[in-house]
Amino acid sequence: MRTEPFAEEDLSDNAFLGGRLRIAQPRAGYRAGVDPVLLAASVPIRAGQSLLDLGCGSGIAGLCVAARVPGLALAGLEIQPAYAALAQRNAVANGVPLEVTVGDIAAMPPALRARQFDHVIANPPYFDRDRSTAAQDPGREQAMGEALPLADWVSAAARRTLSGGSVTMIQRAERLPDLLSAMGAYLGSIEILPLIPRRGRAARLILIRGRKGGRAALRLCDGWLLHAGQDHGQDGEDYTSETSDVLRNAAPLPFPC
Repeated sequence: MRTEPFAEEDLSDNAFLGGRLRIAQPRAGYRAGVDPVLLAASVPIRAGQSLLDLGCGSGIAGLCVAARVPGLALAGLEIQPAYAALAQRNAVANGVPLEVTVGDIAAMPPALRARQFDHVIANPPYFDRDRSTAAQDPGREQAMGEALPLADWVSAAARRTLSGGSVTMIQRAERLPDLLSAMGAYLGSIEILPLIPRRGRAARLILIRGRKGGRAALRLCDGWLLHAGQDHGQDGEDYTSETSDVLRNAAPLPFPC
């Protein structure tokens, strides 16, 4: 766990959403890629609503949501004080009101435990360390290696969601059985969107959404194609035009169900 603040020389300044956001991230440690941007784009949120980002890291997902939809009440919970400080710094730098709380999802701080939100998002750690190798950097390991079971993430998210609100997560496709088991206990109207790296390739990531009090049957959506072409045959990026629009222009990423 990273507790001490990052020194300025240990941070990089990175552009997200085509420069709409400037984000300070550690040069060594957990660095966000496209995953939180895709997660943020998929949230079905409207102006005036509220959102909680569980495990918000340096704040990228919540800030990307705010860049797409103005007039939101944003909150984030982050267990690592150094990353929580970065999230607050990034929010101020981008002129976005974001209330960041330092705390553990397993022992929710009372101020958050007393509140509920229209939408809750999370990008839980991807890797079960019984089957993988831990990262050397403690901050990166906290973000990538599962310490809290996925079922506890889902339970915490559902408890903080208003009736009719949504919980949306991004996770590795292999963890889908765990997510479905947990979501089935707390949420309904579950929708799954596979993120296809290239045509003909198996999905490695999925977006999954459930509704508090939802009653609709589970829906498996048509996959979202991330990259054009069968292979990476060119220098630079080769995202599909739809994915590029999400990553560069803050376009929404709808579930095509």
